[in-house]
Amino acid sequence: MPPKKRTRSSAKSNKHTDADAQHGEGSDDVAQLKTGKRKRSAGVKSDVEKNKNDDGRKTSCSHWLMKSEPESRIENGVDVKFGIEDLKVLPDQTGCWDGVRNYQARNFMRDMKVGQQAFFYHSNCKEPGIAGLMKIVKEAYVDHTQFDKKDAHYDPSSKADNPKWSMVDVQFERMTKRFIPLTELKKYHLQHKAKGGPLKDMALFTRARLSVQPLTAEEYDFILSLENEDPI
Repeated sequence: MPPKKRTRSSAKSNKHTDADAQHGEGSDDVAQLKTGKRKRSAGVKSDVEKNKNDDGRKTSCSHWLMKSEPESRIENGVDVKFGIEDLKVLPDQTGCWDGVRNYQARNFMRDMKVGQQAFFYHSNCKEPGIAGLMKIVKEAYVDHTQFDKKDAHYDPSSKADNPKWSMVDVQFERMTKRFIPLTELKKYHLQHKAKGGPLKDMALFTRARLSVQPLTAEEYDFILSLENEDPI
């Protein structure tokens, strides 16, 4: 049974703040129109259709970065706010990561295994970045919000006998020792891209608009080490 306050991932809308746009952040997931159809550019539609049929793809990654919005924003009459502090106050500090409406992000969640770790990334806010750590405690299952007409991410094209969307359950582990902002990660990415380093191909910059992203062990370990370093 889902918790009373459900996890709201930032994958729910393509709307993003100036801070996000400046650094190429946002989400490939697109807001649903009242007609139930989704507005996409030709390029996005092509990418979505490609990933829709990519369910058989497997990833060797065992670490993740998952974006969510820590500031209030009303979508279809529902506040989609869900920051790491919201996760902390849920029973057992556990919630379902619902509302993902991008096929590749969904597929990544379907690859997740219990016990794997993820960074909780604050997105679509004044200062985007990594706020803490969580772990996967339940593997992918049907996202109930796709059938809820009152939910911001109701999808009338998804059917109960063939649901499109999945979610996982996550549990809060701890806050990072310091907030690691996107601006700092971008500096390291550019350094590593030029001279070599673990963040040179980080999906946050190569596939910036995905709300659920895989991390290599090297990427994860390097980012985690930054909490003990002074900001650059």
